[in-house]
Amino acid sequence: MKFSFLVENKTDNPGIMAEHGLSIYIETSEKRILFDGGATNLLVNNCEAMGIDLGNVDLAVVSHGHYDHTGGFPAFHRINPSAPIYIHRNALRVSYGTEGGALEKGGTLDKEPCSIAWSDEELKELSQQLYFTDGPVIVTENIRITGTVPAGDDFTPTENFYVMEQGKPIIDDMSHEQCLVIREPEGLYIFSGCSHRGVINALNAGKAMFPGERVAVLVAGMHLYSAAEEDRSRVIDEILRENMDRVMPVHCTGIDAICQLKSAMGSRCTVATAGDVFTF
Repeated sequence: MKFSFLVENKTDNPGIMAEHGLSIYIETSEKRILFDGGATNLLVNNCEAMGIDLGNVDLAVVSHGHYDHTGGFPAFHRINPSAPIYIHRNALRVSYGTEGGALEKGGTLDKEPCSIAWSDEELKELSQQLYFTDGPVIVTENIRITGTVPAGDDFTPTENFYVMEQGKPIIDDMSHEQCLVIREPEGLYIFSGCSHRGVINALNAGKAMFPGERVAVLVAGMHLYSAAEEDRSRVIDEILRENMDRVMPVHCTGIDAICQLKSAMGSRCTVATAGDVFTF
């Protein structure tokens, strides 16, 4: 197993740029996978600097329908117009974040949507590559996509995202969030883009793809930057109980949660940046 961070919020690698987004190139003995596409076509520039050919990608997985995970796919299409892109059937809905909290508590919708920003022409070009998911997808015996991460009351941070229905905003249930799970001899590798339904729910959804098998590595945006201290600590305690070989908190996790994980796990917690490459 080898994976390379094409896009991440930060970088300390010369010649590599960073942006608010996430994209990972994953190589297994069976498939070469693009997990998410960052916010822009930056992944193409970083791939050139890293010597990675996106034309070799066998399939792509979209974690959820937000711009910072999907902006690079039109550029990816121009390089690789045939690899299937697995995206949830609800991911194309127009959605908004808020300023000042939930609308029900006086917040206001952002002026610009946070959803996928493909133009009509780009969507048309991509349409032949899009494979819409809902439930679990078995790509190979060892590679699976969860489909919708089941919602749960525990460990789910408060979110303020809305979709428009008949001109009115309703709470986005984030049913378009899904995870990629890869089974290796040492255990499961679970990739979660933002964990909007809670990173523990994402972790459990990944484990459900291969019942009874241990999780070796979790790579996840955990979206804990706005979580209350009590909730953040509870989530981290649950992660620690899994006793994984490696946890890689990225993108939207938040510095407080990253520091707590690093303090608790030491070298088993890796803070990855754009341009980093890991081999297991």
